[in-house]
Formats: sequence, C-alpha cells, structure tokens
Amino acid sequence: MQNLFRLLPPVDAVLAALGDTASLAVLPRAMVRDAVTDFLDGLRSDIRAGRLTDPAQLDHALLFSQCGRAVIAATRPHFRRVINATGVVVHTNLGRSLLAPEAATAAAEACLRYSNLEFDLATGERGSRYSHVVDILRTLTGAEDALVVNNNAAAVLITLETLAKGREVVVSRGQLVEIGGSFRIPEIMAKSGAILREVGATNRTHPRDYENAVTADTAALLKVHTSNYRIVGFTKEVSLAELVAIGRRCNLPVIEDLGSGNLTDFTSCNLPGEPTVQQAVADGADVVTFSGDKVLGGPQAGIIVGRAEYIAAIRKNPLNRAIRIDKMTLAALEATLRLYRDPTLARTAIPTLAMITAAPPALAKKARKLATILKKTLAGSYAVTTLPGASRVGGGAFPERDLPTTLVALSPLPGAPSPHTLRERLLATEPPLIARTQDAALLLDVRTLADDELHLVAAVLAQALEA
Repeated sequence: MQNLFRLLPPVDAVLAALGDTASLAVLPRAMVRDAVTDFLDGLRSDIRAGRLTDPAQLDHALLFSQCGRAVIAATRPHFRRVINATGVVVHTNLGRSLLAPEAATAAAEACLRYSNLEFDLATGERGSRYSHVVDILRTLTGAEDALVVNNNAAAVLITLETLAKGREVVVSRGQLVEIGGSFRIPEIMAKSGAILREVGATNRTHPRDYENAVTADTAALLKVHTSNYRIVGFTKEVSLAELVAIGRRCNLPVIEDLGSGNLTDFTSCNLPGEPTVQQAVADGADVVTFSGDKVLGGPQAGIIVGRAEYIAAIRKNPLNRAIRIDKMTLAALEATLRLYRDPTLARTAIPTLAMITAAPPALAKKARKLATILKKTLAGSYAVTTLPGASRVGGGAFPERDLPTTLVALSPLPGAPSPHTLRERLLATEPPLIARTQDAALLLDVRTLADDELHLVAAVLAQALEA
C-alpha cells in the first residue's frame, strides 16, 4: 500500500502537466489547485479502501489525463444546459417551458440595461412594476384586473390569505391535489390561515354539498383544477358555472386555481379537457390563478386575474412584497403574452406550444433525419431504428393524453454498452443528454429536440462511447 502512495504525483507536478490545457488555462489557479487536490485525495481514499491495487492505474500520463477531465468536471458551472430527448415538453426537472426568443431577448435586455421597472414615463414619477403586464392580461383573459407573483403556489397562498384568513373555504375532497415537491392544497391553505372545509366525496361532489357547507364563517368557494390527474368512472363534479351561481346566491367569491394554466384551446390538436383562463373568467370566477411557465410557455410566475375589488385587495397585502416578481421575469412574461395577441403566431413562436402541437408527419421526418445522422456516428456499436411512440405534455397538464411521436431507438450490438450504461454516460457528456430506456434500447424522442440539436446529439453520443 505504501508503494502505491509513493506513486502518486505531487500537486505541483499535476498542475505543471495540466498547464497547457486550454480549457483550464482560463480558470483561477486556486480553483484548479483545489480540484487537483480533491482528485488526489480521492485516489488516496481508494488505496486505503483497497479499491485501487494495480500500480498500472497510477501511471502518471494516465493520471494526468484523468485528472484533467476531473478538474474540468469539478470546475464547470453547476447550473447547466441539457438536451431533453425524453419527449416530455414541460419537463418539471429540466426547467419546464423554454422561452420564445423574444422573451429571452427581453429578459436579457432587462438584465443588461436600466429599465422603467417602477418608473412612469408618462408622468416622470414612481410607477408600478405590475403595470407592464396588467393591460395585456386584461385583454387576453377578459378579466377586470391582474397581478403577478413568483409562482402559482404563491398566487394561491396570497389569494387565500387575503380573502379568507381565519375563515372557512369550501372545496371538494376530489380537488385536494398535491403538486410537485409534495406541496398540497390543504397545506397551502393552512399556511394562508384559511380553514379548510371539505365537501363531497373523492369521486362525487354535488351542488348541494357546497350549499349545505356554507355558514356565517364561510369566506369563499374554491375550485381546484385537477390538471395533473383525472378521476374517471362513477364521478360527479360541480362545474365552475354552477359553483359561481352558488357563490352569487350566498354572496361569496369563487376562486379557481387552474394550476398549469392555459390561454390556448388545444381541442383541434385532440387535447380536450383543459379549461382556458378566458373560459374561467367568462364563467364568472371572481379570482383565477395559474402558472406562467407551464402550458403558457413563459417564465416562472403566478398569475392572478379576476374582479378588480379582489385583485386590489390582494395587491395591498404585505405578503405581496415577499413574493413579488422580478424585472427579468416581468420582461419575459410581457414578451410572451404579447405573442398571444396573435394566436396563430403564438403556436409557432412559443416553443412549448410549437412542441405540443407538432404534427406527427413532421416529427417522423425529423426522426428519420436524426436516425440517418446517428447511423454514421454509431456504426458498429448500435442498431439505429425509428418506431412510433408517445410524448407527454408534462407540467401537470393533460395527464391522460399521449402525444403521438416518432422515436429513434438505439439497440446495442455485441460489445457495446447497454442502454442503461449508455444512459448513465450521457449524464456526464457536455452537454448532458437526458433520454429514456425501454425494451433493451435507448429511446430519443425528437419532439423535444430542436432542429439545431440533432448533430449535437450525435456528438454527445460519440463522447459517451469514448468514456
């Protein structure tokens, strides 16, 4: 064991050997030294634990090469671009929606230059940051007023805290949803100070259940759109219009949490079942909350629209300061919403909408193009074929609907890494590629691959084979 320790090069020797590496030359010397030290400490741990016993593994040329790769990996940014080949359009773990170029440009401009964030150019006085999106949200949704906070959970929280703190909110048991990260509607309601009043059964709720639950302590009626699951079979749900009628009779506001949120009617794409914000407003909801970074295709935001008196009260809540939206998000959101003024343009200009509505023939053509590229890159290692498959919208939307797509399948030839091993190696490429495995093949769904990523996919697969 001591002989193995003596074979380890000193830190300065490794630094000298790596000195000509272009990708390391731009890094601070102290950062590189720390990464080299960590690499050598790892080797010492392996020797002590008996995991490293072969002196040949400590050849200096080999170690310098390994250390160079380790230093690059250790010093690269933690927040990184990845290639999404999963076919899940609004992938919660991969950043949700991609911004339209117009939105990305607007966000960058807000970062690089001063702006009229809270400055009224008409009067020369202090203005409101919310003014930049209120008018367009009114126009697009038909609501009287609007407010934007940093996500939909915050939108629900501040709405309930403002309108129902210390009083009861009536909601169907079938709508006590859990969203990503184990956040549940009852927990958000408890944090707001509102008191949950459950009615009905998990699968069936009737108008009379709401009516019988209303007391002098009732502050609001809440409807939560179950966007990330469906209850089917022997079911009954009170429509928003019915709930609004009850609210009017009882002089109670009706709040609808649309969750994912949607300004587009996807019926023509064989994706029915997702109510639009416009529909909720037209049906009479007093307050509607929804996300900005899911099906809407914008930045992370919680959007609140509804009757002016309720939005004004929510806006004045001191909690609004703690969850307010920042300038980059505002700029990106306004740019995204402006694209919705032309629904046809929105479907092509907003990446999320373009991917959701992509035509199967176009996807098949893209898959054939990718397969042709990969057959050259992976010749002798993997059989490359195309086959029909299914994509998902993701983001808690359209849970029961698959989107028809064409997959590129990589099946290993003798001696090639297994699909599982290849998938793991792709996590360490630059950039990482996220794919799925099924039936002894690695599957690439072209729905979530941009046209300019096809050759990059081939390059990272080549990296993975060299690892």
